[in-house]
Amino acid sequence: MNIAVVKYNAGNIRSVIGALTRLGVNPILTDNDEELRRADKVIFPGVGEASTTMEYLKAHGLDRIIRDLKQPVLGICLGQQLMCSRSDEGNAECLGIFDVPVLKFQPTRHEDKVPHMGWNTIETTGQDLFKGFTKPEFVYFVHSFYVPVCEWTAAKTEYIVPFSASLHKDNFYATQFHPEKSGPTGERILKNFLDI
Repeated sequence: MNIAVVKYNAGNIRSVIGALTRLGVNPILTDNDEELRRADKVIFPGVGEASTTMEYLKAHGLDRIIRDLKQPVLGICLGQQLMCSRSDEGNAECLGIFDVPVLKFQPTRHEDKVPHMGWNTIETTGQDLFKGFTKPEFVYFVHSFYVPVCEWTAAKTEYIVPFSASLHKDNFYATQFHPEKSGPTGERILKNFLDI
């Protein structure tokens, strides 16, 4: 199976590659148009800041390439947020795959800490990424911005407010949490993506 990981100015790419390697996949890390289009599946990971990352994607034509991909694509963390219409982080115009904004967490109580960091449960809708899941499962989050629950929500979590832990539309899948840091549960999610 030919798996491509989008190469751009984002952190955490190596841990995604490591998780795929543990599943017996040897992905390529690339920003090449032809290699991305030829891949069986594409993973769009990310840790970073939305507005500067979007500037980089646009400058390198990756915004257009990612939007036009026809095979299954998985956005992770910042990757999910950048697939949305816009982000409060730097007032960024994003890829617009999911027509929903990305908002900043607004603490309402003293114990509400931002960023949302650590383990939390996801409640899934039984879609492809969560095949075989029968109960809420713990996954690992690190984020200050969130996608509201919307028509494309494939899993949700609550922290300050209910939000989309995962999105799905057509060939585009996304997780706000980090499957590559979520132990056996995250491994199952990545394997489910590879099996789509």
